[in-house]
Order: sequence, then C-alpha cells, then structure tokens
Amino acid sequence: MTESISRMQFLSGNFGGAVPIRPPWALEEDRFIECCNRCGECITRCPHGIINEARGKFPVMDFSHAGCDFCGECVSACQPGALSFGVGEARKPWLLKARILENCLSLNGVICRSCGEACESESIRFRLHLGGKALPVIELDSCTGCGECYAVCPVKSIAISPLDSRDQVA
Repeated sequence: MTESISRMQFLSGNFGGAVPIRPPWALEEDRFIECCNRCGECITRCPHGIINEARGKFPVMDFSHAGCDFCGECVSACQPGALSFGVGEARKPWLLKARILENCLSLNGVICRSCGEACESESIRFRLHLGGKALPVIELDSCTGCGECYAVCPVKSIAISPLDSRDQVA
C-alpha cells in the first residue's frame, strides 16, 4: 500500500513519519504546511520559548522545559494564518492529551508526584492501590495537552499525543 505525500513533505524529507506537534490553533497539517511561510514570528513571540524551529524551518512545540499556557501570542504573530483561532465558535487549541508511559517512577514503586503538582487543570490525580502504591491517572476530559507535566517529569515518562493516535511526538 502506498501513501501519497505532498510536494512540501517530499522536499522537507518528511516521508510519512511522525507528525510533529505544531503550535496551538494550527491548521490541519497539510494546510499548515501550505500556509506557513516559516517567518519564525510565532517562535519569537512565544513568552515561554517552547516553540522551536524544526525540519524545513517549520515551528514545533518543545515541552522539555515548560508547558503552553495558551496565551495566543503565537497566533497573533502569524500573518499568513497557519495559526488561527478560527471564525465564529472558538476552536480548541489542539486535540492533544497527556499519556503516562511505562517508565513512570510511581508505576515502578518510587514516590513521585511531579506531574500532578504541575497540572493546573488538576487532570492528573493519584489513586491509592493495593500495596500502598499511588498510581497516576489522567482525566482526559479536563487534560488540555499543555505539556507542563512533561516538562517537570524527571524521567520524561509522559507523552503528549492526539487522543486517538500515537502519530505525534513530544
């Protein structure tokens, strides 16, 4: 089975691998690639410095040292409209959620609650289980996918990805 790729994907060397996490309110990937002029204004305007330049000079999110507070500065800076709040009913910034990975310290018997303490939406809770282990549980309904939990995790055992897919990487 073959999958077609766009000219831009071909020229940038993206042959259908993982789709990077774009800044909040980004258009769908194909439309984003066509619309973004790679000016770097969204990168410059991000107050937390979590938007970086990636392959082909396109912006991607980097949650390694901070999460996104959805301030909208990147959208305001985007003249071509690759980042857009939308018209009429407000669009969600993205459809990303946090996911706990197997190397989580708490899952392996080490007391750690860094992610839960950093989560402003209180989406990460620790439930007591047999043996006295408190294990993390993510409330997907309230998780914003902001990446703050990823930023503070000492072993990077959190992935930020679309709810239905593992295609995007943090």
